[in-house]
Amino acid sequence: MRLVSPDGGQIGIKSIEEARWLADQLGLDLVEVAADARPPVVRMMDYGKYKYDQSVKAREARKKQTRTVIKEVQFRPKIGDADFEVKRKRVVRFLDEGDKVKVTMRFRGREVTHPEIGRGILERLIDSVGDHGVVETRARLEGRQMTMVLAPVKRTQHDERQTTEEPKTEDDKQPNASDVPTTSDTAEAPPVAGDDAE
Repeated sequence: MRLVSPDGGQIGIKSIEEARWLADQLGLDLVEVAADARPPVVRMMDYGKYKYDQSVKAREARKKQTRTVIKEVQFRPKIGDADFEVKRKRVVRFLDEGDKVKVTMRFRGREVTHPEIGRGILERLIDSVGDHGVVETRARLEGRQMTMVLAPVKRTQHDERQTTEEPKTEDDKQPNASDVPTTSDTAEAPPVAGDDAE
């Protein structure tokens, strides 16, 4: 069999006994890498460390994956202004967290005969969350409900930094050397003509 060293160098063709003896001397395992090759290829390595490194790489790859979560917010055609505002804020929060939002307009009874009312409410929602999300799927009527999907706006890193930094107010500013009055600034002004009480 062809023996490969731990660093990837070719040792040569050895018998199985010689390969095992070399691996035992180095305190390593003998792992078959290519069984179909003629002669078979085996490599000396620390198999436990190899498995651990593979699991760490797999874990890192899972961390870098982004999962798309779709949240749902339901509306009714006869929704009041206060309720609309509560649901609008919920949609904005979901979009800012990076989730997609499925907006569902539910019709009951004869409300379904006036889908333009529901479409108007959904258009009002689109206008009010325009800075936070974009329409991915336009509103369409399916049975007794109208659905649309909003996706979060892609933000650049520059935009994210600006939103996380708090603007300084006048009270927060530390005085500079240029802000501290000097003696020349506090000197008395010359008397104005007509102010003399002589």
